[in-house]
Amino acid sequence: MKTIEQLETKLAEPSAALIQDIKEIEGDIVLFGVGGKMGPSLARQLRNAIQQAGVDKKVIAVSRFSERGLQDQLQAEGIQTIACDLLEDEKLQSLPDVKNVIYMAGNKFGTTGNESFTWAMNAYLPGRVAEKYRNSNIVVFSSGNVYPFTPVGNGGASEAVSPSPIGEYAQSCLGRERIFEHFSKKYEIPMVIYRLNYAIDMRYGVLLEIAKSVINGKAVNLTMGHANVIWQGDANEIAIRSLLACEAPVNFLNVTGPETMSIRWAAEEFGKRFGVEPLFEGVEADTALLSNASKCHQRFSYPRVPLLQMIDWTAEWVKAGGATLNKPTHFQERKGKF
Repeated sequence: MKTIEQLETKLAEPSAALIQDIKEIEGDIVLFGVGGKMGPSLARQLRNAIQQAGVDKKVIAVSRFSERGLQDQLQAEGIQTIACDLLEDEKLQSLPDVKNVIYMAGNKFGTTGNESFTWAMNAYLPGRVAEKYRNSNIVVFSSGNVYPFTPVGNGGASEAVSPSPIGEYAQSCLGRERIFEHFSKKYEIPMVIYRLNYAIDMRYGVLLEIAKSVINGKAVNLTMGHANVIWQGDANEIAIRSLLACEAPVNFLNVTGPETMSIRWAAEEFGKRFGVEPLFEGVEADTALLSNASKCHQRFSYPRVPLLQMIDWTAEWVKAGGATLNKPTHFQERKGKF
C-alpha cells in the first residue's frame, strides 16, 4: 500500500455481502456531502457494487465540490454528480427525488470561531433535507462525539448510553440527530443514525498521526490514551448496507472497530516497524471517547480489515512518503474544541 491508486482500488472493493445487499436495495441512491474525506471512496465502492451485482441503479453524488477536479473525476468514472450548496433552499428543492439517501453533509473543523455555520450545517439543514426526502430511506452520518467519556475498561458507550456531548461541534451533531429523529417520527421516515468513530485511510486518521509522530521523533500525547478505529472501506460498506437497516422511529448504530486500542501500544507497534523507540508525553486518563459497536458487528459482521493490517499499511505508507490530507483528527481533544 504505497500509492494513491492502490489505496483507492482497495477502498473501492465491495464485499460479497455488500453486492448481495445491493440487489435488495430498491431504487437509486443519492449521496450528500460526497466531497468530504469519505465521500469519493464511498461513491466508488457503491458504483463497483452495483456493477458487480448486475443491477440498474443510479448513484447521484451531491456536493459543493470545492476540491478542484473531483466532480469531473467522479463524472468520468460513471458517477452522476450535481454541484449544490444545500443551504440554498431553492437548489435543495430542485434535486431529484430518490428512494435512498446517505447523508454525509456537515461541518467539524473550524467550528471554533465559526459556530453559527456549524449549527446551520449540522442542525438546521437536516430539517430541510428530511422534509424534502420524507419518502426515502435515510442513513445519517453522525459521530461518536455525542457520547460522554467512558471508563476505558467498560468497553465503550453502547447505543443505550444517553448522549452527553462535549463542546459545540459535538452538541451540533446531537442537534443533527434530534432534528432527523423528529422528522422520522413525524413522517415515519425509515432512518439509521450512523455514529462513526475514527475511520482510517492512509492519508489521514488516528493511526497516521501516531505513525508520523513516532517516525519523526515527536512525543505521542497519551492524555486520550485509548481510541476506536475502523478501515474506511469497511465504514463505507456499513453505511451503504445500513440502507436495509433503516427503521421508523430511528435505528441508532455505533460504527467502529471491535478493539479499545491503546495509543501507547499503537505507538510501540509503529516503533517496531520503523526501528525507533517512541517518545511519549502525558499520562493516560481513566476515561476516553469510546464506542461499543457490538450491535453493528452482530448485524454486519466484524470489519474485513483488522487493526494490525491497518497498522502495517500505515507504516508502509509513511515510510514511502505517501500523500496526506493534512486534516488532523484532534482525537486527543478532551474539551470538545474543533
